[in-house]
Amino acid sequence: MRADLIIHSSPQLLTIKGGRQRGESFGELNIIEDGALAIGGENIIGVGKSQLIRQQFKAQHEINARGKILMPGFVDPHTHLVWVGDRAAEFEQRIAGASYMQIMKAGGGIMGTVMKTRAASIEEMIASAQPRMDRMLRYGTTTAEAKSGYGLDTTSELKILETIMRLQNESALELTPTFLGAHAIPSEFSDDPQAYADLVSQEMLPAVHAWWLQNFPEEALPFNDVFCEEGAFTLAQSKQIMDAAMHLGFPLKIHADEFAALGGTRLAVDLAAVSADHLVSTPADEIRALGKSGTIAVSLPCTPFGLSAEAYTPASAILEAGGCLAIATDLNPGTAWCESMQFSIALACRYLRITPAQAIVAATINAAAAISHDDRIGSMEEGKQADVLILDIDDYRHLGYRFGTNLVTTVIKKGKVVISDDEHH
Repeated sequence: MRADLIIHSSPQLLTIKGGRQRGESFGELNIIEDGALAIGGENIIGVGKSQLIRQQFKAQHEINARGKILMPGFVDPHTHLVWVGDRAAEFEQRIAGASYMQIMKAGGGIMGTVMKTRAASIEEMIASAQPRMDRMLRYGTTTAEAKSGYGLDTTSELKILETIMRLQNESALELTPTFLGAHAIPSEFSDDPQAYADLVSQEMLPAVHAWWLQNFPEEALPFNDVFCEEGAFTLAQSKQIMDAAMHLGFPLKIHADEFAALGGTRLAVDLAAVSADHLVSTPADEIRALGKSGTIAVSLPCTPFGLSAEAYTPASAILEAGGCLAIATDLNPGTAWCESMQFSIALACRYLRITPAQAIVAATINAAAAISHDDRIGSMEEGKQADVLILDIDDYRHLGYRFGTNLVTTVIKKGKVVISDDEHH
């Protein structure tokens, strides 16, 4: 049989086959030693031992992965990719002892980014996000979720969503869009947060829905997300916005329990949200409910690290309850300007106390499940999209063990080599 590309002689080919993993089965890499992969067009057409694949397929191009592991591309299921400006001054203030709330009152925090992003053109937003996408791809992320949420008015939120869709054409990195109009209460509504919750549910969501159907009729609707947290949206407001989104057909996500337990995780379970993200202060009864549900628990270890906070997602409790755990970077200008899923894996091993194998599953197939794409990405199986990484290591455990360096030498997206160490050395 003909193939476009064969990659062979990998000491460890991590197939991660068999779908999303939870509870006891979490961390199954299904490794093929001396493994090989055949790619035809955008998809994987053969996976197995090198000798077998090279007998079965003939290809114009071959890559010898001697001494290097093969694995699926990382999926980053929670990013705030599109923003303008930075918050380096706030970082310095925080290190000097200023609290998150003090910085917010001084006009910083999310609203600081909102003011800059509202003022920017789509071209300026693309120019700002493009280098971040390039770094994500170079570090092995082949698919990422990207949220709006730095506009906080109808026009600006639509502008950010348009930027996300335009960025698809500027990079090999594949983006899954999320509408996060409910990211924060904008300063113009600080005296009446409920009025802003009403605006999101009654004006913004219908406007996004209409705009989407007009411009992207072939594409699935974006996710709708809400930040259920003290100082952001109450449980009642979060439910109001999620109900309105569900009524219009948007799939649901939620930021829950980052600082305070308001009941956001239970709300996610009750409304069958695709994912509940952060989950640092989630109570035991809600962890049990999450474990019995289809909702993916997305941990963002870069965020407590970025805040130098002590509490991280209670991963062992989630896994004991039978939950499905994913990890993401939470790439954002305030708390976690980090484009590297490799660093997220290193933090997850240390602070979530999960093994390298579990962290890899959390960054691939389970992360794909957190954006409802586990049917086509996140593992290396026949028929799946050929999103493949070659890493300059001969043992997968170096992922997690090592940090602060890039172990990825080659990135293949939809069957095409988009980064190779020849270009980036």
